[in-house]
Amino acid sequence: MSARGLILALALLASPVLAQDYAEVSLPDARAEAQAVALMDSIRCVVCQGQPISGSNADLAGDMRRLIRERIAAGESPEQVRSFLIGRYGDWVSFKPEVKPITAPLWLVPLLALLGGGALVARRLQRRKA
Repeated sequence: MSARGLILALALLASPVLAQDYAEVSLPDARAEAQAVALMDSIRCVVCQGQPISGSNADLAGDMRRLIRERIAAGESPEQVRSFLIGRYGDWVSFKPEVKPITAPLWLVPLLALLGGGALVARRLQRRKA
């Protein structure tokens, strides 16, 4: 093998090592990484649905982690990245949806279910006493 071929082979072998895959590799800046991880913990995996992307093994969750780290590394704030993800995937993707008319059911349904369950329990207790 010629020297040129050897250099080419080494370059091809080393290129994946040199590339940063932000889906799995932390950002070099600890503050930016902390912001990225906090955001990843508050974004729902679209595939897993009940799991944050920080703990999901789905390919799409990896893509979302990569996107978050790349955008934060580029200087965007976590709220700007959150807004982008909500615009792309909808309000449902956030574990902390904004309160607005379109997201009212996300806030009201659990409250109504809790009140309804409490009313059922109270009614059963009253029937037992009678």
